[in-house]
Amino acid sequence: MLKREAVYIWYYFSVQFEQIFSYWVCGMAIGSFISVFCKNKIHNLFSAMQGKRLSLFGIVPACILGIASPLCMYGTIPIAASFSEKGMRDDWLASFMMASILLNPQLIIYSSALGRNALIVRLLSCFFCGITAGLLIHFFYNEEKFFDFTGFYETANRDTDPNIFLRYVKSFGRNVKATGLWFLIGILLSALFQRYVPAEGFARLFGRKNGFGVLMAATIGVPLYVCGGGTIPLLQQWLADGMSMASAAAFMITGPATKITNLGALKIILGIRHFKLYIIFVILYSLINGLIIDLLS
Repeated sequence: MLKREAVYIWYYFSVQFEQIFSYWVCGMAIGSFISVFCKNKIHNLFSAMQGKRLSLFGIVPACILGIASPLCMYGTIPIAASFSEKGMRDDWLASFMMASILLNPQLIIYSSALGRNALIVRLLSCFFCGITAGLLIHFFYNEEKFFDFTGFYETANRDTDPNIFLRYVKSFGRNVKATGLWFLIGILLSALFQRYVPAEGFARLFGRKNGFGVLMAATIGVPLYVCGGGTIPLLQQWLADGMSMASAAAFMITGPATKITNLGALKIILGIRHFKLYIIFVILYSLINGLIIDLLS
């Protein structure tokens, strides 16, 4: 009995692995390339915005550059701290950091495994989330500081090997180490899900035109999300089993936004009061975004 079950699970695991492995490798390859050759240029572009009279409209390029940045939140905050020290506006910083939390070049490539529609939904949802964060800070915290970067300093660049090829290989290796285990765990969870969770019941819970499904998807994104690459196999299977795009969008917002490592860093720079406001914003945005997608689909 156990042997037969193991064979079934291995079958589902191997099928899922073959479907998504190339996206994972491609995501790491492109992410490492950007980290080694483009990261400083991206951050220099953001810093250069300070001298331009963009006013509120600066949140748009700030959001785009946040998505393009390959750094994790613990890498983004010291960069943002250095910008803040030089006088960068809080609304621009909010847009940049919110977008950086939700999306990066690696995750964009990973997400292409979900199909074109899901990728577009993820890109637009994350972009408008960053824009919304910047707008809220601009209109409600225009006269006071929202962030406290005290004690945060820009960390040393690890991509410094004089040999360009070795520099890239080391960056690629760090990406494998950071995401590889969670990628495999995500595929295993997907295999277990395929084997033991009835597709019909799942479709009823998270299916089309189901506001409760959006709420549930937003909720499970909080404890379940650990690594972007690790959740792609789960989302791929959920969408195949009937999960609506609206529910998937809600999960793709609350998941990375409430990832435990991100929350730990954000709590330090936000303080208790602003941290609570951040959590409320994430939940409300994910729900409203999901419901809008439901209406449009």
